[in-house]
Amino acid sequence: MKKIILLSLFAYLCSLGHAETLKMKDGALISGSILSQTEYTLNLATSYGNITLNQREIEQILPDKHRLILKGGSQLIGVILDMDEFNLKLQTDDGATVNVDMPQIVSIEVYDYDRGQNAQQEFVEKQIVREQQAAQQAAQNQQVQATGHVEAAGGLTFDSDIDQVFDAKKATVVNGQVQTPTAQPQAVTPRVMTDEEAFLKGVKAGAVSQQEYASAAKQELKTKKEPAPKTSAAANRVEQNFSKYFAVQAGVMPLDLKLSGDLSLGSYTLSLGDDTQDLGGTSAAISSKFLWRIKESNLWLGPVVGFANVASNSFHIENSSGAMDAKSSGSILQLGVSGNYYLTPKNRFACYITGSALYEMLSVNYHGEHSFGAPETPFNNSISNSGLAASAGFGVETWVDDLMLGLEIRQIFSPRKDELKKSAASSTVIQAQLSWKF
Repeated sequence: MKKIILLSLFAYLCSLGHAETLKMKDGALISGSILSQTEYTLNLATSYGNITLNQREIEQILPDKHRLILKGGSQLIGVILDMDEFNLKLQTDDGATVNVDMPQIVSIEVYDYDRGQNAQQEFVEKQIVREQQAAQQAAQNQQVQATGHVEAAGGLTFDSDIDQVFDAKKATVVNGQVQTPTAQPQAVTPRVMTDEEAFLKGVKAGAVSQQEYASAAKQELKTKKEPAPKTSAAANRVEQNFSKYFAVQAGVMPLDLKLSGDLSLGSYTLSLGDDTQDLGGTSAAISSKFLWRIKESNLWLGPVVGFANVASNSFHIENSSGAMDAKSSGSILQLGVSGNYYLTPKNRFACYITGSALYEMLSVNYHGEHSFGAPETPFNNSISNSGLAASAGFGVETWVDDLMLGLEIRQIFSPRKDELKKSAASSTVIQAQLSWKF
């Protein structure tokens, strides 16, 4: 008995296999069998007649939905996912999956998506009327091509009457384009669109009169909708769409450098003892970094390079042995790996924390004249101070058109040694930045 019920249900479902429900963009729901379809049109057989639909007007083809009548009078409505001899799996409208024992099913019916038979019948009848009108218009167009005029009431022709009033040559429209008459015939006659092409583009096939074209254009202006408001480019940006980041930075770095110990003045060495000489000042600092997003996270990593100058200074040292006048200058080069971790990537102002591991190369040159041991002796000496360094800080940036503007503040930790060992172990860098995400 179970096998008989199962075979009956299989046969019933197979008989419904070609039935489809189409959801139109205007909200209408049409049920029928698809006879044929192309890239542009779809021919559908309904209970009220065959119709041709524009593919652009179809929102989606809905899956077959069935109503299961169960023992006891209850019912379930949904899409059948699977069925075997013992069980039927049904997905309901709320997304839940229900397993129903086959002996509990009394019958299976096709569920009507539509709002009712009258609504579908009305849609199909209107579509058939539109197709008939299009066929009549095509026949009238053929008459216009053959005779050059359309008969009006009373035996008059509308086009010829217009020609007499305005004393003007009649223009024609082919494929929706006005063809201007010329003294000499055109060498190439424009190709007339097929009925299907005309149906899709919403124009009349063949040649139509100037008055018909003007009337259609006027009607189109009346029904033309306003274009949708454009949204700003920044509002459509999604952080997950970017994987690379490039930034250039420029700012200032207050630098605290102290010169101490033994100073080489050419052939003479001067010991400062516990005294120090200030070589620091406010330095200009520029840097650049190129980062990659780590998978789909908020963490970006990549190389960084930075450069800063050591502010020029002048100093004078004098004791019982003589005097020295000197000037100093220098530069700092940093190479390493940097990272940004975004705390608020989706906000208009994106905040992030940043850090880097660096190798820093500092070079200071001081030169001048001294009178220790010999009068007015010139000297020139340089100090190199290289080693590992690190930085940590925070930043904020925001979109301006396709670029990002921001501000970043970092603390750089770089211990000094030798003649600069009494210098400060850290410096603050404040930089404005211009960056791109792509």
